[in-house]
Amino acid sequence: MTLEKNVSLSTYSTIRLGGTARYLAEVKSEDEIIEAISFAKLNDLPILMIGGGSNSFFRDGLFDGVVLVNKIPGINISLLNQTYILSVGAGEIWDNVVLESVKQNLSGIECLSLIPGTAGGGPVQNIGAYGQEIADTFLYLEAIDKITSKKVRIDKLDLKFDYRDSALKHTPNRYFITKIVLGLKKTNLEPPFYNSLDSYLKTNNISDYSPISIRNSVINLRNQKLPNPKDFYNLGSFFKNPIVSEDDLIVLKNRFSDIPNWKLIDGRYKLSAAWLIDKVGFKNFHDPETGMFTWKNQPLVVVNELATSVDDLIKFRDKIILSIEQKFDITLEQEPIILP
Repeated sequence: MTLEKNVSLSTYSTIRLGGTARYLAEVKSEDEIIEAISFAKLNDLPILMIGGGSNSFFRDGLFDGVVLVNKIPGINISLLNQTYILSVGAGEIWDNVVLESVKQNLSGIECLSLIPGTAGGGPVQNIGAYGQEIADTFLYLEAIDKITSKKVRIDKLDLKFDYRDSALKHTPNRYFITKIVLGLKKTNLEPPFYNSLDSYLKTNNISDYSPISIRNSVINLRNQKLPNPKDFYNLGSFFKNPIVSEDDLIVLKNRFSDIPNWKLIDGRYKLSAAWLIDKVGFKNFHDPETGMFTWKNQPLVVVNELATSVDDLIKFRDKIILSIEQKFDITLEQEPIILP
């Protein structure tokens, strides 16, 4: 393990904003993580781990501690009782994991194609798209407990998965994930599909629902709708879709009869944050004050155009939140994690 000093953290977030780390190291094994934890404890420094930086960003200023960049590799597939066990090093690029699974004609994560970031971040955020979530196939993960420096296993039930949420989001930086394990099947998806995916398949006369076909369709959809973070600095969907009770939905529909909504298993309703943002005038909105803008095809995506600080991002975020609160009496929640 090599520790670098005074490293800009803006290059470790796809929004390209953030301060400086006193120390930073790329780690490729459990032993290197344990070594880094020992260094941090010996020097009384805080320590945290990041992946691809596609769903997190650092505050401005100095992080006077140790930042670990997860680079732990490995993709292994085995068969157990008709389930294909996919074991993945937490530092693997997530889309490479999806690609490898569909090459083996395995189903379960094909709709999660082209989601940026590393595998270790998947269960933390419970990444999801086009009707699939990582929670659907998740079995367990392995991690190093920062407090004890011991290896631990955390099973699916312990993560308390919810919409874009898990227990790990509420115990930040305690567990440094080293491996995730999923259970996939050699089968095809079947209708009904997620609305936009279903529309794409029908419009393009696609009746092949194999994992590779669905992956290719999802990639085309995402490329049509979302900007590449390499070209336009962003963190993907910046806001969660709000969830409301049936009573709240009735009140909203009395005022806005065309408000999109989807009923959830628990009886609540999910609303479209993109629709709400559009309705308050923030779709394809370029803000001269902060240097931020919302993407023309998907206003959930907040793009760094000319911003110079995280403070600019926060100001722009708060403008959107306030506008929606005033019009709809709904408070949007931010999806990316602010570090530390």
